[in-house]
Amino acid sequence: MKTKTLIAAIFFSGLIYAQETQKKDTANTKNIEAVTLTKQVFKKQSDRFVYDVAASPVAKGNTAFSLLKQTPLVSSTDDKTLKIIGKNNAVIYINGRKTNMDAESLTQLLKNTPAENIQKIEVITLPGSEFQVESSDGIINIILKKKMTDGLNGNMRMGNSQNYYNSSYAGVSLNYRKDKLGISTNINTSENIQEQYYILRNGSSITSNQSEGRVTDPNKNLGGYLNIDYQLNDNSNLALTWNSWANRSYGSGSNLFNTIVAPNEKGITETRYSITKNLENSRSYNNSLNLNYELKTDTLGSKLNLNAAYLNYKRFQNADNRTYTTDLSGQFFNPSTIIVQSTPQVINNFSSTVDYIKKFKNDFTVAVGGNFNKTKTDNDTKNDTYYYDKDGNLVDQYGRPISSPISAPNHFIYDENIYGFYLTFEKKFSEKFSGKIGSRYEITNSLGTSENMGNAETAALGRIERKYNNFLPYVSFNYAINDKNNISYAFSSRMRRPSFWELNPVRNYLTNVNYTQNDPFVRASSVYNNELTYMFKNAYFLVINHSFKKNVITQVPLQRDKVRLDENQQPVLDANGKQITDRELRYIRTNFGNKQEMSAMIGMQKTFFKQYLTSNFNIGMQRNVNDGFLNTDPITGDVFPNYVNKIKSNSLLIQTNNTLRLDEKKTWFLGVNYWYVDNQQIELGMLKSLMSLDANIKKVWNDWTFALEVYDILNTNRVTITDYQTNGNFNYINQNQYNQGMNLSITYNFGNKKVQKIRDIDSADREIKNRTR
Repeated sequence: MKTKTLIAAIFFSGLIYAQETQKKDTANTKNIEAVTLTKQVFKKQSDRFVYDVAASPVAKGNTAFSLLKQTPLVSSTDDKTLKIIGKNNAVIYINGRKTNMDAESLTQLLKNTPAENIQKIEVITLPGSEFQVESSDGIINIILKKKMTDGLNGNMRMGNSQNYYNSSYAGVSLNYRKDKLGISTNINTSENIQEQYYILRNGSSITSNQSEGRVTDPNKNLGGYLNIDYQLNDNSNLALTWNSWANRSYGSGSNLFNTIVAPNEKGITETRYSITKNLENSRSYNNSLNLNYELKTDTLGSKLNLNAAYLNYKRFQNADNRTYTTDLSGQFFNPSTIIVQSTPQVINNFSSTVDYIKKFKNDFTVAVGGNFNKTKTDNDTKNDTYYYDKDGNLVDQYGRPISSPISAPNHFIYDENIYGFYLTFEKKFSEKFSGKIGSRYEITNSLGTSENMGNAETAALGRIERKYNNFLPYVSFNYAINDKNNISYAFSSRMRRPSFWELNPVRNYLTNVNYTQNDPFVRASSVYNNELTYMFKNAYFLVINHSFKKNVITQVPLQRDKVRLDENQQPVLDANGKQITDRELRYIRTNFGNKQEMSAMIGMQKTFFKQYLTSNFNIGMQRNVNDGFLNTDPITGDVFPNYVNKIKSNSLLIQTNNTLRLDEKKTWFLGVNYWYVDNQQIELGMLKSLMSLDANIKKVWNDWTFALEVYDILNTNRVTITDYQTNGNFNYINQNQYNQGMNLSITYNFGNKKVQKIRDIDSADREIKNRTR
């Protein structure tokens, strides 16, 4: 709260200085707008789509995150992650360099960055060999505006959102330039409570288990960055970048009412009830430092770029999960199980990159470079489980009296070294035809050691060692048939390494019989992409994509009726002599077969009625072909009934964003946005269709922008997944994240509007960021 009060004070105290510069900049700003709006807003260039948003009414008063959601081919269904249509995720670059932040803090930064700072957005659906991205990820490259004179400028933004709970945020950004020195800094803070309502149901024809209730997650965030860039001479620059982010989530909890249907000791099917209460406290810190040196080697644009970076990530988490027997009315009785966990994670990474681009006079470019990443993750997990009999006495899992809880500590350390090299050739053969070819070669050596892995063979060895090399080719061609028609093709191959949290062999309990489990045996997966693009009049486009994924890394539900054992570890029998079982469900993070994704998307980015209406529209089909099979827990070796997903599905995708200018002076704007994703088969089952209708109204008053946004007006953005196996097992997930809500924001730009932003520096550890939790 103190941080927000401080930012609010800065916000209003800056108005006096800002108003003095307002009159000087107004005329120039209007002239710039008039010129910019005559440019081609959306066009295809070589290996990327370019969306020119400078001075556009879509950008004014928006955040960078909101603007990205309105960019052609880009979408977000959860307001947390960005996705390029036909791809897994979107990796964010700024001025051609990957952002030096983890996923969570990057989202918060984009939500607190005014869109007025952005000149254009580039969407690279198939990145070339020079980019360090994994899997089928695409790239969104944000090009910031550049202004030429010395001085100070900045912006301040405050906002308040109302969903299930109220949340608030604020941020201040400053840019300063004096001769050869440039400094850019930002501080932002937010406070929110994320509310979700779950219905989880699984079972077979004999037994079933349903958990229903709320999950509440309060969060306080504080983050920012500091960039210092110094021009050593006309050809070289030295820069230092520091990024920091902190999150605190104390009092996060869930309250689930469990309904269990199963045969009792007499062989009669009965219904039992319990309540699971989970309390979790966590905090995380992410700090990274990057040193950059850039040298221009000629006047054609050739340059050498060197980076060295250090990343330190810490997460501390403690959870107390308690399950109580109860009746239908919810009255508490004795506790049946208490699970107390401590799951810290510490990541240290050192990274370095070398990139050299050589340009020749005949429109020929050669790029060569390499990277080195050394990462160590330390996960010292503590787990104490308390079982109680019906009289409240402490027992083990077989019902035998004990005096202390069952402890299952696990200290898992993961070391990884990655060596990467790339070479690309790019040639413009004529004004119409250009091509690019290249490849990456990556060497990965990793070692995971654990005191207790659960698997007898691995526990004896105490180590999981991986060594693999990958050759990753890339090729693309672009042909401008004439001024109105452009066609291009690209092929790429990539790897998808598991995130560090996916490798940590820890269980995260929702109830005592329902939990997620990570897997240190997960192997890197391979992804092969083909893409054909056609563009007409720089306004209409067709994108056809095919992706093949080998050894897909995902989460798979394994469930079974586990035989109940007595104190002698013998099966417990009912009155009819049948074994008594308890239902168990594990969501296992592992490799799960192969998958193909095919999509065809047509779209439009165009203005109508003398630029009163700006419209972005995409519609297409996606076909998923799944081929996965799993029946064994990779850590414990426990065998489950087969989980099979060999289902194909076809899905309709629609996205449209529309901005209507309501007055001639360009001060009032109305926005209406809609997206729809049809039913589609994913690894967990059939994902029911999702859609959201959003609207906003915006008022621009000099350097002030006031905006009111309403999200998910129809309350249709809810996740429902169903799965039915031929062996009779079923699984059902219903998740309501309360996306319906509204947001009120105020943005103020002040200072010398001509200040040139300093270089946004690439980071050597750019690939590692996406693999932190």
